[in-house]
Parts: sequence; structure tokens; C-alpha cells
Amino acid sequence: PAGGATATGAMSIVSPAAAPPPDLPVLTCPRRPNLGHEGRPIMLRANHFQISMPRGFVHHYDVNIQPDKCPRKVNREIVETMVHCYNKIFGALKPVFDGRNNLYTRDPLPIGNDRVELEVILPGEGKDRVFRVTIKWVAQVSLFALEEALEGRTRQIPYDAILALDVVMRHLPSMMYTPVGRSFFSSPEGYYHPLGGGREVWFGFHQSVRPSQWKMMLNIDVSATAFYKAQPVIEFMCEVLDIRDINDQRKPLTDSQRVKFTKEIKGLKIEITHCGTMKRKYRVCNVTRRPAQMQSFPLQLENGQTVECTVAKYFLDKYKMKLRYPHLPCLQVGQEHKHTYLPLEVCNIVPGQRCIKKLTDMQTSTMIKATARSAPDREREINNLVRRANFNTDLYVKEFGLTISNNMMEVRGRVLPPPKLQYGGRVSSLGGQQALPNQGVWDMRGKQFFMGVEIRVWAIACFAPQRTVREDALKNFTQQLQKISNDAGMPIIGQPCFCKYATGPDQVEPMFKYLKSTFVQLQLVVVVLPGKTPVYAEVKRVGDTVLGMATQCVQAKNVNKTSPQTLSNLCLKINVKLGGINSILVPSLRPKVFNEPVIFLGVDVTHPPAGDNKKPSIAA
Repeated sequence: PAGGATATGAMSIVSPAAAPPPDLPVLTCPRRPNLGHEGRPIMLRANHFQISMPRGFVHHYDVNIQPDKCPRKVNREIVETMVHCYNKIFGALKPVFDGRNNLYTRDPLPIGNDRVELEVILPGEGKDRVFRVTIKWVAQVSLFALEEALEGRTRQIPYDAILALDVVMRHLPSMMYTPVGRSFFSSPEGYYHPLGGGREVWFGFHQSVRPSQWKMMLNIDVSATAFYKAQPVIEFMCEVLDIRDINDQRKPLTDSQRVKFTKEIKGLKIEITHCGTMKRKYRVCNVTRRPAQMQSFPLQLENGQTVECTVAKYFLDKYKMKLRYPHLPCLQVGQEHKHTYLPLEVCNIVPGQRCIKKLTDMQTSTMIKATARSAPDREREINNLVRRANFNTDLYVKEFGLTISNNMMEVRGRVLPPPKLQYGGRVSSLGGQQALPNQGVWDMRGKQFFMGVEIRVWAIACFAPQRTVREDALKNFTQQLQKISNDAGMPIIGQPCFCKYATGPDQVEPMFKYLKSTFVQLQLVVVVLPGKTPVYAEVKRVGDTVLGMATQCVQAKNVNKTSPQTLSNLCLKINVKLGGINSILVPSLRPKVFNEPVIFLGVDVTHPPAGDNKKPSIAA
């Protein structure tokens, strides 16, 4: 029939199942042939701490919480409350939970394979919240199988056991600190690193369970990230808008100020201060265009009548509170259609909110300075972290029979001899053509590239304004670059065929097209940039992917004040871009792997920031 196939009666027809696809061969990586012997032996300390574990099983349960829109922190509260309330099921057991669906116990729960549904009540602000928690047995996880794999008796590592251990190690820190990805943070105590714009640096620690060649390891490292400072919203606004004193802001915010403030505070949680001990929390969805003395909303009176009332008048009538800053806007909180408005002065930024918005260049610079550590300092901080954490007194770690070493793992390393580099050019003595790196550094003075390119047709495009980089600075830069490049065996002959000023990324493509069509033999475009700018990305897009033109960017500050070191580094990059060879390994000492053509592929994985569930991890 036209409407599709129909069936009558109780009989149903089952199509024969399609043949399953053939099993694909499992890829097994070749075993490591040996541990290597070249180089000078050295003892190293790695920030890994050995985990000793029992040989038995742990029991894995699936947990489903309804309603299911709760953040991990609330889910943990629900499970903790459940464990304390249902003594018949959990008894003296101390389950661990990952904040989503996975719960592990040392001994099995007395529920068999049945699905158990429990009611959990959390006290809330105003009224209690009721949740339904369903628990279902999933599997027995073998720690013995994990030990067998680590000691090389089986090839397959059971990752379900590693996940279980990771949940055990993270359970207590997740309740004590603010988790961000694999790191834990706590509010600053004894230090203060402001970033400006209402943001500050929080220090914490990264923790993860990792398999090694012989035992399970706990990897610990120091970490830092940006959080929003817990402070009154008025002060937050002043930081964002660079207002030194709120009393200087006697007028309403301008449109540009309001847009900037909205961009920073939208999505943040605030808590109210005008209702005594009940500090109810809201999420900001907008900032009003009108100030509190003009922003109105429909107010329902006791007689059922609805009238328009301003926020300032409502606070005066309801709370006997005359606003100090009625000329400032309100925060719109909760759902937009509900029209809930709060004056800035009755709101505080809730502590413990990580900043996921992009840091400014200045904030990034401050962050790097605040977090830079030498290796000995970092080692000292990690050891202090482990001592303070005192993992072996963690009741959940003890419950599962784990013991964590207090000492960093010592491993044997090898310092390989540095490769000898061969240079070329006009230098006559053989010794002068070779360089031996020392501590990763070598001296190129008096040496020329193994194969230097001769540059005859080149251009300069200056995207810094003329008042910042004057013509005489460009001329001096050209002369100094030619001198250094000539010494390096990559002569830049004659003046640039083109030297013009430009502004903005939209001028890059037309200028480059003109250069390509006008100067057929053009080899290189030197681009002067005014600091960090979108011009750089456009130069590389057009040069590398559209027109196929070699480009070398240089910062305006390095043009105005030239240094031989910077110019030498520029020459190293330019020579390779134009097909030259800077140096080679001395042929007589070249490793055997280079006897035939060989290519090295570097592979890395870039992960999205913690909490970003939309962007994928990218391997490249």
C-alpha cells in the first residue's frame, strides 16, 4: 500500500541478521628492542610517584541521577548524601564517584545485578530539592590484570582498571578543591597575583594516574589558571572599565562602557547581599541599557493589580534601601523572559569561577611571569604539594588498599653527545666550518651557511605607522640586514624593489597581488608589524596559501633598534624559506639512519580547554 507496509495478527516476521563484518587485525606496536647504551648516564627525578595496589577486584556501578542537568559538584553532593542516608546498602563502604555516571566500591553492594532506585533530598534555598538516583552493577574490574600487563606478562593494558584508580585518587580532592580538567585549585592564601579586569591567578596542582613500564604512577605537577576575583560587582565593573574611583562615575555608563562590561560579566554567577544570611545565587544574562532609577518591570500588587515600578523605587519600598548608585545599570539575572533585575551594589561575584574567556596580551604576559619556575623550584613545589596532600591518610585511598610513595621516581637517563654541525661558504680552514653545540648552544660567528641563497629581488611592506617606524629606521634596518646576511653567506644584493607603508589586514592581499604581478622575479617580502596584530595571520594566509610568496615578519621594535643577534636569527629563517641549507651534520659522524632517505614525523595532540565539550581533540 501507498502508506507503507502493514501487518495484522500477533505474528511478526524477523529478517535474517546480516553477516557480521570480518574482524580486523588488531594493531600491535613492536616491542622496544633495547634500552639504549649511547651517551653519558645520568640519574633523573620524574614527577611521578609510585602507586602500590592490591591484587583483587573493585566493583563498577552505573549511576543515573534525575533530573540530569546538574553540574558535577551537585552530583557529588547527591551521591555523598545518598551514601550517608542508605546505610543498609552502603554500610561502612566508602564509594568513589566521578561526578557523572561511574561509581566504584571495594566490595560489592548487596543489590546483585538488580537496578536500585533511591530518593535523595538536598536542602535548598527556600525549598528542598528531590533527586532520583538509579544504581546498576556494571562489571568487576581486575587490579591483578592491570599488574600482569604492567609487568609484561600480558600485552593488553586494561584501561578500565586505570580509570577506576584515577577516580579513587580524584574523589576527595574533587570535593575539597575546585576541579578544572585534571587540575585542582583553591582560593589564594598567602599570595595575590592580580591580572586586571577582575581576574586573578589561582595556583593548584595537576593529578593523573598513569601506567609505566613496571608500576602504576601518580603524576603530580603544579598548575595555574585565571579565576574571577570574588568581590562586589561595583568593584568588578571599575576594574573592567578602568574606573579608579566609583565616586568619579557620576553619570550613567556610555554605550561602549556598557557593552564592554556586559561582555565580561555575562554568564558569571553573582550572589545577593541585601537579604541577610540568604545569599541567593543567580547567573547574569545581561546588563540593562537603562539605569536602576529608570529601569522598570511589571510589579504585581497584593490586590492582583499589575503596575510598572522602577528597580530603585522597588528597593526603597521593599527593603527600605535607598540606592547609592541609581544612575548605574542593573544586572538581568536568571532567564531573560522573567525580567529579574538587580542593582549592581547588592551583588557580589561568586568565588571559584574559572575564567574561560581569552586573556588580553597584558594578562597573558602577567600570567607567564607569575607562573614561570626553574626546575629546582618546581621540584620543591611538587614535593610540598605531595607532602600537604598526604595521600596515604586519604580515607578513600586507604579503602581501596592503595599506597602512594612520598618520593619522586628516580630513573636512569642518558645525555647523548651533541652532533657536530658542518657549515660552508668562503671560510678556508676546515675547523672554522664546523661547530660543536655546548648545552644546546653554538657560535655561528665567522661561519657561513652550508648553502646560502642569493637574494636579488625583495620588497619591504611596513604595516607599522610612519610615526612609529620612520623611513630612516627602515633604511638603517636594510643596511644592517644586508651586512649580517652577507657575513652569513646569504647576500642580499641592492635596495628593495618596493618599500611602502600600509595599514590593516585588508590591504595585505591587494598589495601582495600587485607585488607578484609587477616583480616577476620577487623572492621575498619583509613585513614590518606593529606588535601583535591580525595582519600577521593575513600575511601568512595570503603568502603561504593563496599566492605562494615567501614572507618574513619582523616587529617594529626590532627595526627601530637593530641587534646582530636578532638579524642573524632572521637570516637563519629567510635562508631556509628560500631553499637554502643552514647547516648539515658532519658527514663522517652522521648516524647510520641517514644512509638512506628518511623522514621524521612529529605527532602531537591538542586538547580543548577544560570544560569545553564542543571542540574535539586534534591529532596532527
